[in-house]
Formats: sequence, C-alpha cells, structure tokens
Amino acid sequence: MKHCVVIGGGVVGLTTAWALAERGMQVTLVERAGAVGTGASRANGGQLSYRYVSPLADEGVPLKAIRWLLDPDGPLRFKPEFDSHQWSWMFAFLRACRRQVNRRSTARLLELGAHSQASFVALCRSAALAAEDIELRSPGKLVVYRKAGEFERIAAKLRSVANGGPEQALSHDECVALEPALSSTEATLAGGIFTQGEAVADCYRLCVLLADRLQRHGNLRGFVQADALGFVSGKGGAAVALKTSEGEIAADEFIVAAGLQSRALMLGTGLSLPLYPLKGYSLTAPIGAGHQPPVVSVTDFEKKIVYARIGSELRVAAMVDMVGEDTSIDPHRIASLQRAVRATFPLAADYDRAEPWAGLRPATPTGAPILGAAKTMKNLWLNVGHGALGFTFSFGCADIVAELVAGRASPLQLDGLQLA
Repeated sequence: MKHCVVIGGGVVGLTTAWALAERGMQVTLVERAGAVGTGASRANGGQLSYRYVSPLADEGVPLKAIRWLLDPDGPLRFKPEFDSHQWSWMFAFLRACRRQVNRRSTARLLELGAHSQASFVALCRSAALAAEDIELRSPGKLVVYRKAGEFERIAAKLRSVANGGPEQALSHDECVALEPALSSTEATLAGGIFTQGEAVADCYRLCVLLADRLQRHGNLRGFVQADALGFVSGKGGAAVALKTSEGEIAADEFIVAAGLQSRALMLGTGLSLPLYPLKGYSLTAPIGAGHQPPVVSVTDFEKKIVYARIGSELRVAAMVDMVGEDTSIDPHRIASLQRAVRATFPLAADYDRAEPWAGLRPATPTGAPILGAAKTMKNLWLNVGHGALGFTFSFGCADIVAELVAGRASPLQLDGLQLA
C-alpha cells in the first residue's frame, strides 16, 4: 500500500488527502499552522462558480488596470518591488492578456469546473457531508453590469452561442425581480447574466469537517504540524522523505498543495513555480431578523465584488492587491469595501459588526492551476495555483491528482493545466 505525504492543510490539500485515502492509499498530511483552513480557505468568497471561470488575463485588461489603479476605490492595487519574480510574473500575465489565450484557458477551465462539480457531489457522499453541515445552497449566480456597453457585449456573445446554455441575459427590472435585495442599490444596473445551479458554501467549515472525517479514516496515518523544508533525494531521482521542522517523513509519493508556500518549497528542487500572491479582502457580516440579504450569489462585474449569503452571515469579498506576501489588513481597503456594500445592499446585514479578513490567493499568470508531475523528482506531484477559484476547483483537481498518483490516466485532458 502506497504511503503519500500531502503538504498543505487548506481546502486543496484536504480534498487531495481525502481522494488519496479513498483510493486505498495511506496518507500523512503536513500543515504548518496549528489548525486546518487558516490561509486562503478561511474567509474567501464562498462561491462554487463552476461556469464563471474566465481568467483575469484577457484582452483589454491592461487598459482597465490603468483605470483601476487611478481609482481610490478600484479593485486593483500594485506595489512595485525589487523582486525579479514579481516582474517576470507580470510580464507573463501581460502575454496572457490576449483573446485567443483567454478563450483557450476558459474552455479548459469550464471542463475542470464541470468535473469539479461532479467531484464535489461524490466527496460529500463519501465523507457523509450534508448540505446543512457546510451551509451549502445552489441559488444560482447573478453577475450584474453597470455599463451598458459591457453588458451588451456579453449579452450579444450569449445570443451568438448555438444551443444556448444555462446563462440568461436579464434587464435591470428582471435582475431586481430575480433578486429583490437589489431594489435598494444606489446604482442603475444595465443588466445582468444569471447562471442557474451555481452554489455557495462555507469553505472553512468544509475544511474543519473534512479534517474530522480524515481523522477517522482508516487510511490516515496522521496529521503533522510542521514547516515543510525540502525533500531528501534518493537513488534514481526520486524523493524518499520530506524534511520538516519536526524531522523527516519517509513516503512513496509526495503531493505539494501548500498554496503560496509551494513555490519556496519547490525552489529547493530546482523548480520555479509561476505563482504570485493576489491579496484579497472580505467582510463577514451577521444577518439579523430585520435584514434583507440577497438570496442568489451576486457579482458586481465592474467593481469585482462578490456577495454571498452563507448561513446567517453575508460574505463580501473583493480586490486584487499585488503587494507581495503581505497578509495585513489595510484599513483603507476595508473602508472602501464597506462603502461599496452599503451602497449596493444597504439593508442586507449588520455592517457595523462585520469581521474583516485578508488572504493571499496563489495565482498563475494564465489563471489555470498546475496539476500533475513536478518533473524534478519522479514521485513529486503538484496541485497548486488555483487563484481565486481554489474552493471551486479543489474537488476536481484532487480527483485528477489522486488518479495520477494511483498510476491511472487523468479523467480530463491536462494541456494547459501542467507545467510547460
């Protein structure tokens, strides 16, 4: 029976550990924090957006980025650093800002999203996770547009697609009829795109419960709280052990799913992963008896803000700060988020009691995760670079990587999802 070491205790690492254990492999999970789900999984947007997967890199984004940077409340912040990796990532991102590249990446990510949706259902069944356990709802997703030109461009693209799809273009009045909480917004919406079946859930709660299920799984060797420091190389170019702050852990296979920390770990093997931290913020506000929160999941396209009711709380998540590995909470960004949510959904929750959060999303320039063999060592595998869609993609990516580790073919074509 193979023994696998999974490095990372966020939603990606936990789902990977579960997928391996369910395939009959023994698993040790290594996490540097004292608890699971404390990084980017802690208070993210909570959205399972299986079809809203288009990467940030797209035609026209560089010009939009200039406007965003000039707007005090814009979704983007950039702090130049004397760091060659920051600049090489930026140049790779700019090269990916082409329509053809975006279409190719979006097509691959749509396939991954559909596979992840099916894998999520399978995981909930095998781990005995009920919808109420993780505040799972499937109210659909409404992307609202403020600018008529932008909305018409997207709506026209929908109309041109043969056989259509689950997306529907809605007028302002139809958006309000679908989501009455929008009737209080200060903005006049040009329209919206509604996608049925998109879901929301509590990512952190899922992490905690999945860790509990793993503790009781017969194939778990244990959780190890330690810093992963590198790999011990054996004969034939394979890793024989993981070096940690608590000693070495020998195993047959090693899976790196440590988010942003994966890059530093892999540098020791001679591999520079194209990961950069995109810092995001969120507010989690309690919903009281007199509040009128949105029922559907709402995304403000121009402001890049997502709104999701998760149980008795409203989660508001937004922003891309390219400021390096800085996890501090910028009060100016939180104030900006407060202004936006109070203007859009003024009656939705108690914003005076909102809990702020900031996290680092490990992103690749193209927006596609990196899956499969690391190539620097025979038995080293990667499940990294999910960006803002880590929750959405975690289930499908875990299934793919577990199949590869088991010696079987990936259920999806991996072009565009592997190291070049």
